[in-house]
Amino acid sequence: VKFTTKSTTYSYEGNMLGYMTGIDLSCNALSGEIPPEIGSFSEIQALNLSHNKFTGSIPKTFSNLSQIESLDLSHNNLNGSIPSQLIELNSLAVFNVAHNNLSGKTPDFTRQFATFEESSYEGNPFLCGPPLPKSCYEAGSPSSSMPNFKEEEEDNDLGWIDISIFHTSFRASYGTFFLAVI
Repeated sequence: VKFTTKSTTYSYEGNMLGYMTGIDLSCNALSGEIPPEIGSFSEIQALNLSHNKFTGSIPKTFSNLSQIESLDLSHNNLNGSIPSQLIELNSLAVFNVAHNNLSGKTPDFTRQFATFEESSYEGNPFLCGPPLPKSCYEAGSPSSSMPNFKEEEEDNDLGWIDISIFHTSFRASYGTFFLAVI
């Protein structure tokens, strides 16, 4: 089994498969909101949901992914702000939310978030703050204050998301993985 994360491909065979702790659901045309339950996968080290059709906001529960090293949510239709709680993800080495509809201030440019480049956020015209060239402060005002970016209230009504299809496809991928082990 081959697994790619952080631009590196790893090959796993035999008993080593039990040590894989990543989920790659990229390029699957998945739609709807990202299930907040994914935030309960606390041992996961890599999560790639890029190149899908996800909408809604980035779940605040992703701040519970304490072992995450690579988080790729790029090329979706996500909106709202990036949860500030994500700066608590101390193991995060790769973070990509490029090409969505995110808005507001980027997470504080501190800790591991100080290592992420502009390319991690590009294609989100309403994002501002480091490392982006767009400032969140109003130009020409000596006592500038941050714009009032209101975080979208979390909507517990999943509306038109077909969570059963998501769970079914996740179980099928998981089952395929274990069949490959046998």
